[in-house]
Amino acid sequence: MYLIRTGSFSTMSRKQPGFPFGSVMPYGLDDHGRPIFLISSMAMHTQNLQADARASLLVTQPDTDGEPLGASRVTLVGNVLPVPNTELAQARELYLSRHANSKYWVDFEDFSFHRMDVIDVYYVGGFGVMGWVSASDYDRSQPDPLADSMAGIIQHMNADHKDALVLLARTNARIESMEAMMTAVDRLGFHVRLKTANGMRGARIAFPNEVRNASETRKVLVEMVQHARSQAK
Repeated sequence: MYLIRTGSFSTMSRKQPGFPFGSVMPYGLDDHGRPIFLISSMAMHTQNLQADARASLLVTQPDTDGEPLGASRVTLVGNVLPVPNTELAQARELYLSRHANSKYWVDFEDFSFHRMDVIDVYYVGGFGVMGWVSASDYDRSQPDPLADSMAGIIQHMNADHKDALVLLARTNARIESMEAMMTAVDRLGFHVRLKTANGMRGARIAFPNEVRNASETRKVLVEMVQHARSQAK
């Protein structure tokens, strides 16, 4: 939710009762991870919300290798209501920090800030990795310390160290593969997508200790590869 800035927003159709209505929706996040939207009263999704506040927001990791079902995604379910007047200044600041171009229409009379009060979360981390996350756990969570450096770490590993990822998958996940690609990394470990003789598989590999930045991540990965190579001798 922190990394991505736009999702697929589904509201309950007023024109076709009982059917979901999908929209492309930019968002910002408050300190509790609640999405903040800047929407026009003329938009169909806004009119739908006026009749029924229930909605969902699907946010997906960018597809890196032509396999969208292997990418991470999360669906937030909740009620979307206008931001209270006492909190509008903070909502405005948070939203504009993520969508600077919105300054050109943020003050138009037909635009207003809305916020989703999250009641449930469903997360898919790739092939075979999925489950519900309680709203209370989501509320207490914080962006991972590697969030801003994650893309660079993944790009480096996939470009320069694919053989090392195959080795780590063999020694840490006990999976033999012909190809391996890192799809996500955080302070506790990383996910790989593996091409095996039996098809595509996903695996989570834990770091031996928690990391806090890109430099510590590189050090841990080097140590893990060195250890794996020593075991293979």
